Amino acid sequence: MYRMKRTAAGLAALISMAVLPAAAFAAQCGNDGGRFSAWVQEFKREAAGNGISQSVLDQALSGVSYSRATIRADRGQKSFKLSLDQFMQKRGGQVIISRGRKMRAQNAKLFDSIERRYGVPAGPLIAIWGMETGFGSFLGKEHTLSAVATLAYDCRRSAYFTEQLYAALQLVGRGDLSPSARGAAHGEIGQTQFLPLNVLRYGVDGDGDGHIDMVRSKTDALASTANFLRGHGWQPGAGYRPGEPNFVAIQGWNAASVYQQAIAIIASEIDGD
Repeated sequence: MYRMKRTAAGLAALISMAVLPAAAFAAQCGNDGGRFSAWVQEFKREAAGNGISQSVLDQALSGVSYSRATIRADRGQKSFKLSLDQFMQKRGGQVIISRGRKMRAQNAKLFDSIERRYGVPAGPLIAIWGMETGFGSFLGKEHTLSAVATLAYDCRRSAYFTEQLYAALQLVGRGDLSPSARGAAHGEIGQTQFLPLNVLRYGVDGDGDGHIDMVRSKTDALASTANFLRGHGWQPGAGYRPGEPNFVAIQGWNAASVYQQAIAIIASEIDGD
């Protein structure tokens, strides 16, 4: 039922970009917005030299601007320093559990089909879906390409987000990301908040319409999330609480320990474990 939409050529292009040495990224990073416009022009020249078409570059980058909201969010992230109880309260853990049980019942066939395909039960998928976007109700308000370009320009993690920017350009080129798309502050996309490179690696055309639409298709978003967890070591039928085999896959979703624990708790309450 679910099909990966990655051609051999597209995968080869991704791999070649992913292994470009840091020295290949000659555009000079910055710690404020002063040189951002010049950096965009430098990056466009580099990207064209690395095989990105001029039409995609113009379409994707003509409207980007330096995002101070993204920089504030990147430097902030205070909620990950809370205790588990504080984090659960701040993120509405009990509300996610209550609504998540209803979501599971309302979408039983979908979650059953995903579990048959990927071995991932409903609970972790619903916990992530609820935690990330309130089940698709709020995807973020920042201009996605501006957010990713800002972080590629910013010196703190320039190489990492340069890879994400190349991935975003590929998504624009194949019609899976709108140049006007809006999402979370770090450029995360869709109902379960995938960074662009993860859309390329794990994105699934779950509803069979020919595109991986993480924004409008909950089927694509949830199937892609299951595929991500499987790609990070998920073992069908094994437990996912801390210390159990599948907790390592949850750790792959988010580096913050408090977030990992919250997902496991919420998921187990939804699954009834």
